[in-house]
Amino acid sequence: MANTYSALKRVRQTEQRTEFNHRSRSRLRHQIRLMRRALTEKNAQKAGALLPETFSVIDRAAKAGIIKKNTAARYKSNLHTRVKALAK
Repeated sequence: MANTYSALKRVRQTEQRTEFNHRSRSRLRHQIRLMRRALTEKNAQKAGALLPETFSVIDRAAKAGIIKKNTAARYKSNLHTRVKALAK
């Protein structure tokens, strides 16, 4: 166990950061799952409505370092391509 003030503070910071990362990662996964479910159901209207919200969650996750920038770009590109194909 940590026994200096700075080490105790680091433990607290790590716990807070871990909780934040867990919530962000979970939010990202749930949002992408919702989006993919709408695409699988071939519901173009629902998928189109979810697209901006999903992009926002992906961008926030990339900004926070939950996923890498190129991974975020790939997710967004693939989802957008599938929504456009569904709309046709």
